[in-house]
Amino acid sequence: MALLFCGVLVLLCGLDAAWAILVTDMDYGGIPLWINRLLGEPSVLSLQGRMDPAWFRANNPQTCPEQCDCPIQWETSLYCDHRALENIPEGLPQRTQYLFLQGNNISSLSYSTLANLTNLRWLIIDNNQLKSDKLEQTSLQNQTQLRYFFANRNYLTSVPGGLPAGLKQLRLANNQISSISPGAFQNLQNLTLLLLQGNRLQTMTGDDVKGLVGLNLLDVSGNLFSAVPKHLPPSVQQLYLSNNFFSGLHEGSFEGFHNLKYLRLSHCGLQSEGIHPQVFNHSSLVELDLSYNQLTTIPTVPTTLQYLYLEANRIQEFNVTSLCREVGPLSYSRMKILRLDGNKMTYHQLPPDWVYCLRVLQRIYI
Repeated sequence: MALLFCGVLVLLCGLDAAWAILVTDMDYGGIPLWINRLLGEPSVLSLQGRMDPAWFRANNPQTCPEQCDCPIQWETSLYCDHRALENIPEGLPQRTQYLFLQGNNISSLSYSTLANLTNLRWLIIDNNQLKSDKLEQTSLQNQTQLRYFFANRNYLTSVPGGLPAGLKQLRLANNQISSISPGAFQNLQNLTLLLLQGNRLQTMTGDDVKGLVGLNLLDVSGNLFSAVPKHLPPSVQQLYLSNNFFSGLHEGSFEGFHNLKYLRLSHCGLQSEGIHPQVFNHSSLVELDLSYNQLTTIPTVPTTLQYLYLEANRIQEFNVTSLCREVGPLSYSRMKILRLDGNKMTYHQLPPDWVYCLRVLQRIYI
């Protein structure tokens, strides 16, 4: 696989020799964004500082709003980002499928503004001043082709309703969201990624998440949860709960997550006595992050776990039985990476039989 680094862009040769781009910019909710060039998706999400806008206007015969750039090579893309705009430009070309508005001062989103765009697939309005009471439900409801809606770092106080059924990614990180509009997710069977970290949510009910039958990644880190939310979609494979404050984890905290592979619980104030011995007994788990808590012992984890992060806790001893119930020719941990650095123990405190349990371990930090 060939890699080419260019600023924040990484070009990757993907499946079927398809070129894609992985964008590692935190402006998009902290989760990298894959771009598929075979689908005609634009290779960059901003043209700022890359090319002279006057060159586009001199060489592109198609109409283009004065406040935006319309590159020849991505004729369905409209770049209106970082222009200090207070409103979305009028007269957006009907051909627009990818609309980039990040880094402006836009506070409202109306139906009339987007009415002419019948094939809009991406709408990125990160780092603006968008407010819930100025986001018209019909502005998004009628965008039947919309697949990605990003509104990170705005002033939304609730998850908007009326989202189109075809939506695949919804990124609303770092707003002021304290509630979810009734039925907001009811028709979003195609949604695979939902970012709600850095908001003010205290609870999520079954009705709140009803409809999210295909959700793969859910990030609700940095909210105000005092317990693991119940009734979360069982389809979730990546669940991020860091930077909340949990009084404990009971046996059924993750009940029903039969596909759960990646679980993050760092910075949650967790203590060993508040963690049920069976809470992580999920054979599907691949990675578990419990770093920066107040644990004094290694919690019991499944032998199938491959990555365990326990750095910056208060662990004083290495308990082999937490990782291996028994040790034998076919009974051992599949652990590859184990982090224990920043605890109250040294490498010399490891018991002699730890190597028989962790026989496929690639790296240990202690």
